[in-house]
Amino acid sequence: MPAVTETPRRLPLRVVVLASGAGTLLQSLLDLLDPAVVEVVAVGSDRECPAVARARAAGLDAFVVAFDDAARADRAGWDRRLRDAVAGRHPDLVVSAGFMRILGEGFIAAFGDRILNTHPALLPSFPGAHAVPDALAHGVKVTGTTVHIVDSGVDTGPILAQRAVTVAEDDTVDTLHERIKQVERLLLADVLTTIAHRGYTRDGRKARIQ
Repeated sequence: MPAVTETPRRLPLRVVVLASGAGTLLQSLLDLLDPAVVEVVAVGSDRECPAVARARAAGLDAFVVAFDDAARADRAGWDRRLRDAVAGRHPDLVVSAGFMRILGEGFIAAFGDRILNTHPALLPSFPGAHAVPDALAHGVKVTGTTVHIVDSGVDTGPILAQRAVTVAEDDTVDTLHERIKQVERLLLADVLTTIAHRGYTRDGRKARIQ
């Protein structure tokens, strides 16, 4: 695959955040990002949730494309509606921040390599929804967090950035996950800020911030 330069290195970088839960990662972005450099232009969800409430409280454009019984019966239709809702906000990047639905191939194709996700492990180790308990069960001494480009697999996209977190002997899933989250919030904000200034390239499996 030829190298592909993503994001136009524009200021501000326009970001749509997708979230499904408490919205703590979203809140950290709102607290840490300089809107003159990275602007969260909208927040989308598959349901009404605290993340949507946080967005509205901050005066942001918030939208819900409900994953209801009709969506379950027509998953491709729901994926198109989500794609159209996001595209209508004209983002430079889409950031999945605790979004609990797998994005369909049509959505991914529409935004190419411009969808980013965070994962609470040092990929390719421990992909999937149980990364933290899997790391503890495996007995690793170091885990961490990853920011990666989303592709059609589960946590298989090219890696943009990683930071390590040491596993303590007395860690539980909750204590380890909380420390990972603290690092994740800082890493994602740093990555987005750097991308706004420099952009990034993808060459096959390899992704690199310029």
